[in-house]
Amino acid sequence: MRSIKKSLFGYLVAAGLAIGGSTAARAQTVFDTTPEQAGRVHTRVGESAKLLANVKLVEPGTLTMAMSPYLPPSGFYATDAATVIGSNADMSSLIAEKLGLKLKIQVVAWPDWPLALSSWKFDAFNSNLTISEERLQKFDFSTTARDLSGFFVAATSNINKIQEPKDLAGLRVVVDSGTVGEKVLIDWDKQNTAAGLKPVEFKYFDDPATAQLSLLSGQVDVLFITYSQGAYDVAVSGKTRLAGVISGNGRDQKAYNGIAVYKGSGLAEAMTAAINELIAEGTYLATLKRWHIEEEALDVPASTNPKGLTLN
Repeated sequence: MRSIKKSLFGYLVAAGLAIGGSTAARAQTVFDTTPEQAGRVHTRVGESAKLLANVKLVEPGTLTMAMSPYLPPSGFYATDAATVIGSNADMSSLIAEKLGLKLKIQVVAWPDWPLALSSWKFDAFNSNLTISEERLQKFDFSTTARDLSGFFVAATSNINKIQEPKDLAGLRVVVDSGTVGEKVLIDWDKQNTAAGLKPVEFKYFDDPATAQLSLLSGQVDVLFITYSQGAYDVAVSGKTRLAGVISGNGRDQKAYNGIAVYKGSGLAEAMTAAINELIAEGTYLATLKRWHIEEEALDVPASTNPKGLTLN
């Protein structure tokens, strides 16, 4: 759901200064941030590879997967500042192996991916992309995970649970501008004020480390951010905790993340079949657990072009 991406190193350095200077060291302890990725989960070629018979790839025999690797643990740079690692890289590796392809990761700036994919600069884009009805008009998708956002509070906070609009009344909440999450919380705030409750005080930050510092210093009460990002912060710093999770519009629509591919290429069907094979054999969940984000695991089988989230 996020619209702002920051480099891992800027994030770690700033966060390290904010909470004691050892964030990078703790990250390396909790997660494997080396370029070798010795603990990465692997698989074998599956029946899904047969679905590639009529699929054209940018490079024959290679799955060229684009990513915007600027937010751990989903996608970020290893300690060599060059190798892309994270849960999206791992999942892309598994899918490529299951389809009998080599994996080539291509870095692309977040705002540039739609035009580049439409121009067939790469085969697919995988960076926590919410499947929406608008995006389905232009691209095909294979579902990879539940699209979750979380309410994160300081570990010492007296806020225990956030599940419905009234739980946010009167709180100072950090949210990203222009995101699905912001639309959800604005809707919640309208419900609260209509019921005579105190309004939410929204706070906006360009830098996630600054937002985290504001939370830990008591300047704000809640961070409403991508679940995986928040889970990473909890695992690395130990100074925040999860108070609640929502998906989709917070009411009647769930949301899913997916890998976008060139529309009509046939690649989505092959990838969906591969993901379901990974789920069946257990390597899918093992990969999510490796990055402490098993909460995002699909609650239904992977599918091609499911009903997308409507943002209005």
